[in-house]
Amino acid sequence: MSKIKYAFENKKAFIPFITCGDPSLQVTEQLVYAMEEAGADLIELGIPFSDPTAEGPVIQAADLRALNGGITTDQIFEMVEQVRKNTSIPLIFMTYANVVFSYGATRFMQKAARLGIDGLILPDIPFEEKGEFESVCREHGLDLISMIAPTSHERIRMIAKEAQGFLYCVSSMGVTGTRNEITTDIGAMINIAKEETDIPCAVGFGISTPQQAAEMAKVSDGVIVGSAIVKLCAQYGENCVPYVAEYVKSMKDAIER
Repeated sequence: MSKIKYAFENKKAFIPFITCGDPSLQVTEQLVYAMEEAGADLIELGIPFSDPTAEGPVIQAADLRALNGGITTDQIFEMVEQVRKNTSIPLIFMTYANVVFSYGATRFMQKAARLGIDGLILPDIPFEEKGEFESVCREHGLDLISMIAPTSHERIRMIAKEAQGFLYCVSSMGVTGTRNEITTDIGAMINIAKEETDIPCAVGFGISTPQQAAEMAKVSDGVIVGSAIVKLCAQYGENCVPYVAEYVKSMKDAIER
């Protein structure tokens, strides 16, 4: 069983996202351990990019802080190497096509796989254009995670059929960020996907409160939270670890109720 699938085995998965290098890579490493201890089942590590089109202002600002701090992809790989000495929690990179291109796709996947990264999310690559990345991912044993959105309609079946790892279900239109309420019929979207695939479906974008997380967990296999966590990193900086851990624990408790 792939490690990503294992994250969903017999439970609802809680998947936090953090931007690597915000506030520093030392803190990013500590956050991974603290979030795992607090109940995270799989962790998304954002590799910062100067033009993150899928992100709202919170994650955009985090990317800028990290980049202004001089964070490079190689430094992030070094941090992951360190992390892997201490934990085997499933890890996936979320970044943009340009980051992988400029590093060299084969070199990027090779290195990521060697360091024990389990999958990759590239939100700016449409399903129809994923071929060139997918073949390199497959060659190195990484799952290329597909996303479906409320507007995917008839494409949901097509994307679900070929999905790997888990299916990332985007809960609301627009960019990442916290929302007061989520009005999309996520259940209907997931039901269509489930007719085509048995891989787990996790919901992300806009989820920030334990109540929202609990609601989303009822209709899906897992919940992804990014902006609310990145906000805590921005607010508390180098001292953010206990605050993030407490938040992750409250969210994991909510989806297990």
